[in-house]
Amino acid sequence: MVANLDWTNSVQQMQKSFQHGLAGMLEGLQKSPIADASSKAALQFSEEKLSQVQKQYLQEISELWSTSLKGNPTVKDKRFSSDAWAKNPIAAFAAAQYLVNGKAMMGMVDALEADEKTRMRMRFAVEQTLAASAPSNFLAFNADAQQKAIESKGESISKGIQNLVHDLRQGHVSMTDEAAFEVGKNVATTEGAVVFENEYFQLLEYKPLTEKVYAKPFLLVPPCINKFYILDLQPANSLIRYAVSQGHRTFVVSWRNPDNSFKDKTWDDYIENAAIKAINVTRDICKAKTINALGFCVGGTILSTALAVLAARGEKPVDSVTLLTTLLEFKDTGVLDVFIDEAFVQFREMQMGSGGLLPGSDLASTFSFLRPNELVWN
Repeated sequence: MVANLDWTNSVQQMQKSFQHGLAGMLEGLQKSPIADASSKAALQFSEEKLSQVQKQYLQEISELWSTSLKGNPTVKDKRFSSDAWAKNPIAAFAAAQYLVNGKAMMGMVDALEADEKTRMRMRFAVEQTLAASAPSNFLAFNADAQQKAIESKGESISKGIQNLVHDLRQGHVSMTDEAAFEVGKNVATTEGAVVFENEYFQLLEYKPLTEKVYAKPFLLVPPCINKFYILDLQPANSLIRYAVSQGHRTFVVSWRNPDNSFKDKTWDDYIENAAIKAINVTRDICKAKTINALGFCVGGTILSTALAVLAARGEKPVDSVTLLTTLLEFKDTGVLDVFIDEAFVQFREMQMGSGGLLPGSDLASTFSFLRPNELVWN
């Protein structure tokens, strides 16, 4: 009875601690530029769901202690899946306890009685906290890093410090060796040439790989962030090379990186002088009445907007259009909704409407923190 009472008290303390932590996260979100009225309600939890979280936590933490007394616990998470973790009792227990606590934290979020947007923001905040606090991020618990340090006689730690200094100097965390990739050598290797350019983009035409090509050309409009080479990485995973090998006369928009000279450019400018211009130039070069087109991500949004403008003018120069991961209906922005509300939109409109540019680092951070374990803390 005494043992059970101790466990119950521990869990009750955990519950209070979690509630306090979640309240602090919500308060932080309320003070941020992305907060809206829906986030300002006081924290309320479903007592039934909280009780279930408490019961499950008690059961799982008890099983963990029992397992640890007999041997190292088994951890099912790719961050802690190597033999080094399994052979290190302290690291294995830290990883297992972290996962149990994290599951309980997410259960607390699910027990929150609030609108879906508030729950989504709370879930995002807790996920970021959990990702940052994983034992794998700390040398004292990271069994892989410890083993590598021993095997390399400290060289891995020295290299890590060099990487840290490099990232601090460049202002962002490298996810790979950025110097290892060069356009035209080990990415974007499909042979082609620039056939047109203006201040917004270059139009690339690719060398045919077949004896005959279709009379109707094929235009690809990629996203402005990942550029054209996201569609032409290596020969084995190149959509562009595949299209060319199937006999399509293929053209691709290569976006220019905007600088201060673009501060007064608008969405309409990109539609008229980039998307519509690329369509017309492709038709002119091939002397084709219509073309086939593909839009990827925001490139698809740009292409779709251009086609709507052309249709309103009574023009239909694109015979077929294919869209990949393209957002057209903006009522539901999916996972990105955690960053978006009226106050945030007004802030960005004020920033960019007065001749400002959205820094690329902002976009990079946004996409990285949508997958923090893979793209930030890996």
